[in-house]
Amino acid sequence: MAAEPSELRRVEDFRRIAERTLPGAAWGYYSNGDGDNQTLMDNCDSFKRYRVLPRVLRDVSTIDTSVTVLGSMLDFPVAISPTAHHKMAHSDGEKATARAAASANTGMALSLFANHSLEEVAEAAPQGTRWFNFVLFKDPERNRVLLDRAAKAGYKAVFLTVDQPRFEYLKRITTSKGKGKTHTFYSTPNLVFPGTPPYGTEEYRSHLYSALKQPMTWDDVDWVKKNTSLPVVLKGILTAEDAQEAVRHGADAILVSNHGGRQLDGVPATIDVLADIVRAVGGEAEVYLDGGVRTGTDVLKALALGARCVFIGRPALWGLACNGEKGLLQLLNVLKEELVYTMARTGCATIADINSTLVVHENYYMSPRRNNSTIDGYQ
Repeated sequence: MAAEPSELRRVEDFRRIAERTLPGAAWGYYSNGDGDNQTLMDNCDSFKRYRVLPRVLRDVSTIDTSVTVLGSMLDFPVAISPTAHHKMAHSDGEKATARAAASANTGMALSLFANHSLEEVAEAAPQGTRWFNFVLFKDPERNRVLLDRAAKAGYKAVFLTVDQPRFEYLKRITTSKGKGKTHTFYSTPNLVFPGTPPYGTEEYRSHLYSALKQPMTWDDVDWVKKNTSLPVVLKGILTAEDAQEAVRHGADAILVSNHGGRQLDGVPATIDVLADIVRAVGGEAEVYLDGGVRTGTDVLKALALGARCVFIGRPALWGLACNGEKGLLQLLNVLKEELVYTMARTGCATIADINSTLVVHENYYMSPRRNNSTIDGYQ
């Protein structure tokens, strides 16, 4: 059941209605993270620990939110993260996601585990900015085929997930932590090659587990760079050391990500490591962030700390669940309107005006040295 547009004023509204309308197993699959969900929750909570400093009396009569990402001009710096199984949210799946992103003139990263093929998604939104996210197979030929298909279908970059050294979950019969007993999965055509067992069977799961490269190494990054002409983005970097190594291996961009808290519980929230990674990269690669972005103010905080663009994962699925393509487009417009409002309050007429002086961590106000200091005669 589609939600009334008047009900959907904030991203939280989309989340609430998606929880109410999605089948329990689908909600559980989308919502849960690893372990005790510490990292999942901290991704959002950490944004709240940063404060925005308003700047006044500046000419913000016109605000331009456009930004270039890997050479593509986007209307605003919020793009769609790669997530699996969009058909669990809406029958049009990733095709609806691609159309909504194209209508908003922003980018979408398509997951290897999508319910529609690279080509189907490209045909659904031929004018959109699309990137392809994947992990490597042991068989180099499979990887070459996927890279070639992405290039021929008009994808403008490849995102290589680097924070999945093992795929143990594929050996288990997947069940939901939420309501309901089992997931209703749909086929994943980008994973199908000659000799692949029927989808959904134990044989298929075992075949996929054996076929994927575990673990990947920096040598694999070199291999991808040599076997595609597309820009390469490494998704899943959380340390300055790995960011510097990524630059040494020719990464065109880094997506600071902890996989939405789904891979390893207890790792840092992405916003907390962003500034260190930006400094480590030193402008030699573009830096993006995903994880925990829920408001336009969150977007500005990430940009102020050095991200060129932010990506949303779960919120995009909530938008789909509310009304397919229209619901996701509405969610993107909500974030854009909130970003415009926050830019106006911080005196920023363009994205280039956003800088680190606009954001401070709450610890700044709580530090004993500051609290004990005298400012203009006041304690």
